[in-house]
Formats: sequence, C-alpha cells, structure tokens
Amino acid sequence: MAKIEDAAGKCGLFTDGDWILSENMAAEGTIGVIQLKHVGVGEFHDKEFQFISNSTFNKLGCTEVRPGDVLISRMADPIGRACIVPRLPFCAVTAVDVSILRVDESVADSRFITHLCNSQLVRNRIARAARGTTRSRITRTELGETEIPLPPLSEQRQIAGRLEQADRLVHTRRYALELTDTFLPAAFLELFGDPAENPRAFDRVQVEGLFADSRDGAKCGPFGSALKKHEYVAAGIPVWTMNNVGANEFVEDGCLYITPQKFEELAAYDAQNGDILISRAGTVGRMAIVRTKHPRSIIHSNIIRLSLNHAKILPIYFVALMTWFAPRVARLKRGQEDAYTFMSTWSLGELQIPLPPFPLQQKFAALVERVECLRAVQREALRQAEHIFASLLHRAFSG
Repeated sequence: MAKIEDAAGKCGLFTDGDWILSENMAAEGTIGVIQLKHVGVGEFHDKEFQFISNSTFNKLGCTEVRPGDVLISRMADPIGRACIVPRLPFCAVTAVDVSILRVDESVADSRFITHLCNSQLVRNRIARAARGTTRSRITRTELGETEIPLPPLSEQRQIAGRLEQADRLVHTRRYALELTDTFLPAAFLELFGDPAENPRAFDRVQVEGLFADSRDGAKCGPFGSALKKHEYVAAGIPVWTMNNVGANEFVEDGCLYITPQKFEELAAYDAQNGDILISRAGTVGRMAIVRTKHPRSIIHSNIIRLSLNHAKILPIYFVALMTWFAPRVARLKRGQEDAYTFMSTWSLGELQIPLPPFPLQQKFAALVERVECLRAVQREALRQAEHIFASLLHRAFSG
C-alpha cells in the first residue's frame, strides 16, 4: 500500500500553500491566490480571486501553483477534497490550508490521484486522521501519510479514463437539467410579460379576492402549544414541514406524523392537493404546491397554507409569479414602505398581482406539465449517471 505523498515521486512536489494574510491581498494584482473556496470535489471553482504583488510573492517565498497540479484541501467539509488546477490567465499561489501535489508522471496520473482523494475510501481515512472540535483539519504530514492504492501507471490511466467518461456524462445530464430549468421563466415572460410592468394590461387584483370560498384562504400552522413534539408518531396523518417545501417543488418524503385523533383537533390546519405551502422560517418564501397521495394532512407551525379559488387563478401561475419574479412583485405590493416580505396571512392578502385571463393561465399550466415530465426523465437520467460514476469509483478504490 502506497501513500499520497508517494505520488510526488522523485520529480514531483508535495507541499502546503503559503501563509498569506488578508492584508497581503487586494482585488487586483499580478498573482492570484487560490483559496479553499476554489477547491471543489473534482472541480476547480474559477471565481472571485484575490491577488498579491510580485514583491509580496518574493518576500513570503511563495510556491507557484502550476496547471495540472492537484490541490487537496486540509480543512472545510468535505476535508481532503481534490481538484486539478486549470490553465489560468495569471500566475497563482494557494493558501496554507491547501496542499499542492505535483505528481511524478513516471509514478502517478494526476487524474487518478484526484479521483482517489475524492473517493469514500480515502476520504474516510483522511477524516479519521483529522483533528479539531469546531473545524476539522489535517496536517500535511498526516495527509501525505494517508494510505492509497497505487497500481501500475497504465492501470491508473485506464481507471482515470473510465471515470472521466462517467463524470462527463454526469455533467452533461446536469447541464441539460439546468437548461430546462431556464425554459419556464422565459415562457412566463413570453406569455404574461414582466409582472411589474404589466405590458398586457391585465387586471390587478388583491390576493385576498382570490382566496378559496369554502376555507381560510391563508392559514398559518398551529402554534407550538397546540402541537407538541411528544405528540408526533412514527406513522399516521402527515404534517408538512419546511423539509417538504423544496425549490418550487413539493417533497412528500420526510414529513412528520400525528394520530387521526390529533388530526381531528387540528383539522382547521388541513392541507389538500392544490394548496400552496409557503415556508416562513429558514429559507423564507419558498413555495410548493401540494401533490400527495394522502387523503388527509396538516401544516406545521413554520408553514403558511394558501388556498386559492382555482376557477379564478391556477396555483402554478401564482407560484411562478412569486418564485421567479419576487423582486419585481415587491413593487406591486400595496404600500412601498418595506421589501418583499409577506410571511403573514395579512400581508399575503394585501398583495396585488396581475391576473391574466384564465385560458392563458391554462396554457402556461400545460407548458409546466410537459416540462415537468421532461425534468422527471432528465432527473432519472442524472440519477443513473451518478450511480454509474459512484459504482465505478467504488469498484476502482474499494481497496
């Protein structure tokens, strides 16, 4: 069994970055400073660089980082993550909490070493050697002595090549999903225009006038005194919490549960398919439309339930309006004295929004449905690609 430092061989380098203080750095300069935030899991994050001068470089006796070097983080989660330095438009150094591994190309393949450091096998070994209570850190000596499998160079290159193919597939699937996510906001603007400008001259109505007739239109979840922690059970009637409100997506898993008897006490806080859940803590204002197989459910205290009259306004239009165009919608609010905050039932009801003709809302809803079907296919393709990559990684580095 070899060690990480062995990859440097006789012609490479294994060292730490430099002690560069904040007062040494500036927004402009000749030599970029690579920090922990630039070191991703197999990916170099090319963003927001600080710089030092040539005189500072010489004064501190810095080590220049070269394209192709492997950078390994000695702290910050996940500790031991690694990436390869790309060709940058400036000379670069790195911070002291990042180790530089310049492999001896007669001994190791930098791509293989990078994948190896990011594998669960090596990551677990690094984590066991790390020290610290608030922020775990591993010394360069302990990092260098971490045991790794180091097969013949030809085998390393073969493994790295297969992993790169799988990794490219993951990135392609992820990019396709990101592109799809940009379609609906663009389609919204095409159909309805900018909601702040209201170029189609849609009627502006108060949300309160769009509430459902048979239920409270906007309802906060029950106070903590009405539903205590010891009253939750392992299975029963779902209680939707912030965990169930994803980024414009309802997540059915991960809810809490109460008994049918407790539900009868709290039936006024029920949630039905088509209701909109709004988080009012954590990531405030996140929204999702309830789509559940459970016939009965209620909301948690950190959730607002919005029940709209579906004959006047479709929930998907309202969520799209509030999710994608919140800064613009802020200017539509009655009274301009505060920013976009509506985490009370009163302020929700007071909000004024443009209301397009119902057939136009239906057209948008049909678009959303088709895009959601496409996204489901893309998410599954991404899941399969990630599974292939993880399986290859496990097989290659299972010890």
